[in-house]
Formats: sequence, C-alpha cells, structure tokens
Amino acid sequence: MKSLISFIIRYIPRKYLQLVSHFFLRIMAVFYQGNQVTCNVCDHSFRKFLPYGRKGRDNALCPNCLALERHRLMWLFLQQETNFFTDKLKVLHIAPELCFIDRMEAMKNLDYITADIESPLAKVKMDVHQIPFEANTFDVVFCNHVMEHVDDDILACSEINRVLKPNGWGIIQSPVYDIPETIEDKTITDAAERERLFGQRDHVRKYGHDYAKRLSQSGLDVQENLFVKTLDPAVVLKNALPENEVIFYCEKGR
Repeated sequence: MKSLISFIIRYIPRKYLQLVSHFFLRIMAVFYQGNQVTCNVCDHSFRKFLPYGRKGRDNALCPNCLALERHRLMWLFLQQETNFFTDKLKVLHIAPELCFIDRMEAMKNLDYITADIESPLAKVKMDVHQIPFEANTFDVVFCNHVMEHVDDDILACSEINRVLKPNGWGIIQSPVYDIPETIEDKTITDAAERERLFGQRDHVRKYGHDYAKRLSQSGLDVQENLFVKTLDPAVVLKNALPENEVIFYCEKGR
C-alpha cells in the first residue's frame, strides 16, 4: 500500500487526484474499521490511518475525509486558539483541501471563498501572485503547501497581506526542513533535479528554519506557534497528530 500511494502521488497531477481519490479511499475505509485512531476533522474512527507521502508515512491519511496529520492539527488549532468557529468572518482559502471544503462551506458564520490557479475544487480561478480582490477584504486567509510551488513566494505573501483586513490573520503552511536557510535556484527546471534538491518534482525551493523570517519580508507578521506541544500526548496519539509541526500563524502587517 505504501509503494502504491507513493507512486500515485508522485506521478499523477494533484488536480486529477482531487477529483477521484476520495471515492477510492472511502472504499478502503471499510478495511480500516476500528477505534484506535480518530480523525477530529470528520469524527470517524479507524484501527489506523492509511500511509501517505513519497516516503510513505504510517498512520497519516484519513480514508473518510482525506485529512492528513497537518490538517487534523490545524482543525484543532482553529477550534482551540482562534475565533474561526464563533465570529462572522470573510475567508479566502487558497488551494483548498478537500477535507475542509464542505465543512467550512457549511459554517453559517463564514463567508467562504475557495480559489486556486488549477484546482477543480476551487470556485475562483486565481493566480496567488495577483489576487483579484480589493485590499482589506478578508478576515482570514488560508494558504497551505503552496509557497514551495510558486515563482515568487514573497510577492504571493504580499498579496495575502494586502487583501487581509487590518485585524486579519491567516495560516500559511509549507514543508520546512531541518536546514538553516531556504534553498532556491530558479535556473533549475528539470523535474528530477528539482525532486533531488527540493523534495518534489513541482517544488521550486526547499524551506529551512528561516521560513517565518523569509515570508515576513512580504509585510506579514509570521509567527511560529508550537501548539502541538501544548496538547495532551494522548490527544496527539489518538488523532495521529504531527509531533513537531509548527503552525505558521500570520497577521496583517505593514
């Protein structure tokens, strides 16, 4: 199963996976019935989660809603640390994750807009380098696992900063590696070489410990939040949360 999933996500474009993968995985859910782990996004329990990733992380993917470890952590963070479930908010969700879309659309307190340059799940076709909304439009912006793909991450974050309201906030997650500084070379266009250097064939950089500082050049105030370290270890185990994932919480800056 690990090898199959690794092959599929490595070579099949994400936009196609988004259309069909949930049908296949809900069939797989029948074979994972149990109560050892619970997805806190969809409230379904299993004996374990499916493996996921190019290197096949164990106990990662919820076969019901397709939430990964980072999605379950973010959902819990939104519930416990933000006003996302209580206040009237206008939300822009860039490259929306399937596990969140229906749930966020159903929330009566949200004016929820999904956008992406190619995702078939998004309602607005949009280049993150040129967000087609006026300044100070949104209370919240989500943009996860996008910045490692875009030509100019600082410009993209500047656009997010522009469209956030004065008290607006957001979450901008990306893979961050245990290296001091981000590695980037725009002259590299070969897919295999990008995978070797940046971790994936469609990545254009590999972020290091300077991620928050780098994105803050856009004007956003990017903060590193170790929310997962405040949780009961039993909750981390039950929901199969990532033990060292940093939440990159952003506020509108200058």
